[in-house]
Amino acid sequence: MPEYPNQRINVLGVWIDSLGLAELLERVSALARDGEQHTVMYANVHVLNTVVEDALLRRTLNNADLVYCDGDGVRLGARLLGQHLPQRMTGADWIYPACEHWQQEGLSVFFFGGAPGVADRAVAKLKRQYPALRIAGTHAGFFTDSSAVVAAVNVARPDILLAGMGTPIQERWVAEHATHLEVSVIWTVGAVMDFVSGEAPRAPRWMLGYGLEWLGRLLAEPRRLWRRYLIGNPLFLWRVLQQRLGLLRFED
Repeated sequence: MPEYPNQRINVLGVWIDSLGLAELLERVSALARDGEQHTVMYANVHVLNTVVEDALLRRTLNNADLVYCDGDGVRLGARLLGQHLPQRMTGADWIYPACEHWQQEGLSVFFFGGAPGVADRAVAKLKRQYPALRIAGTHAGFFTDSSAVVAAVNVARPDILLAGMGTPIQERWVAEHATHLEVSVIWTVGAVMDFVSGEAPRAPRWMLGYGLEWLGRLLAEPRRLWRRYLIGNPLFLWRVLQQRLGLLRFED
């Protein structure tokens, strides 16, 4: 596997790799081919707020091979700490260049997440755009028997497993079941399949340009997301300032 500069930034106790999308995709492809098993996870404001009170989630993220920035709020947090994260990479954006990249690389992908039928609809849409993309299989993220999911993945033997069940459920599931999975890369992806399938609407393009995707999501699902954004966003910035002042520390 090629050597990459290991530039990492600590935000609220989580080490985040300072990289852009092109390098992220290259590194994931290299991980998928090196004969070992690896995990790739993301950090956004919700994830980082959760780790403050969930030491197991923080350890799971810090044990991952790659943790990338998924949110403008995290980039702002890094700046307040005197650090730099070059790019926000949310799944609803990176999934398309990723599929193009995997199609060219010949890597197979298993889509695991969403309500019944969501992963299938997402895959059908992606296959129309990337007909040579190797789809190893799909499975809903709503299930009662993890062993059935593990068996389905192991029969398919994908290079990359995309696991999207939301934080902290997806990270806990990966931590518990990774050793039983015959797959090279396990990538937690949140609501990627919901966005691709159209199950979850995206914010208007102008909001994306101004770093206001959180507002678009809040307007689309206010009852579910009001606490995450209206309380969580200011709380995150307050915690980052506490970290900057040395008032908030985390044990590894």
